[in-house]
Amino acid sequence: MFINWIIFVAPICILSLVASAIGKQSDMSIVLETLSWLMASFFTAAAMQVVFCYCGIYFAFLRQNPLKYYASLIEALVLAFTTSSSAATLPVSMDCVVKSGKVPAGVARFVLPLGATINMDGTALYECVAALFIAQAYGLALGFGEQFTVVVLALMTSIGVAGVPAASLVAITIILAAMGLPLEGIGLILAVDRLLDMCRTAVNVFSDSCGAVIIARSEGEQTKLT
Repeated sequence: MFINWIIFVAPICILSLVASAIGKQSDMSIVLETLSWLMASFFTAAAMQVVFCYCGIYFAFLRQNPLKYYASLIEALVLAFTTSSSAATLPVSMDCVVKSGKVPAGVARFVLPLGATINMDGTALYECVAALFIAQAYGLALGFGEQFTVVVLALMTSIGVAGVPAASLVAITIILAAMGLPLEGIGLILAVDRLLDMCRTAVNVFSDSCGAVIIARSEGEQTKLT
């Protein structure tokens, strides 16, 4: 009961914290417009990653409707979205994958914890978007080679990011330092980091779940949804 209460009030508390952080800025219109572009860019990129990458791979391997599988994971995805922690969501993810995806428990127990540790697709995507946003905010143009370096660094640092809220901020500072970008630029994204953290955690959990089903199918297991 207490956990359910926390999950219910968490989005309200997060919205209040974000509103408070934005309200402390001097020029509200500019701040809101700038941050809205950041959020729109990340949400669009995350949606494309889920639809074209995960759902596409899922359909290619299993020849099943990925939307039906997405619906079977809704409990885990909602928990990931509200807690911003793939580690906290892990037991629910395993339960959904085993019961709805018909993935053997042994495969789920191996793939999902491993994915929650090193498979941070949504986090890597967010790190790239955040680094490019900070560079543009300071008027620094990054060439193709520098952008490619940001992508590589994001992939590498995301592997070591803990599955807890706001853990990617540390990785972003590493990328900023490596690219010679101002470290204080991290403050530009703090106001909306929690909202974006919720989204990228849900992306991480969905990718891990898809990976578990695909691994199970590659091992000859029957994974047809119920």
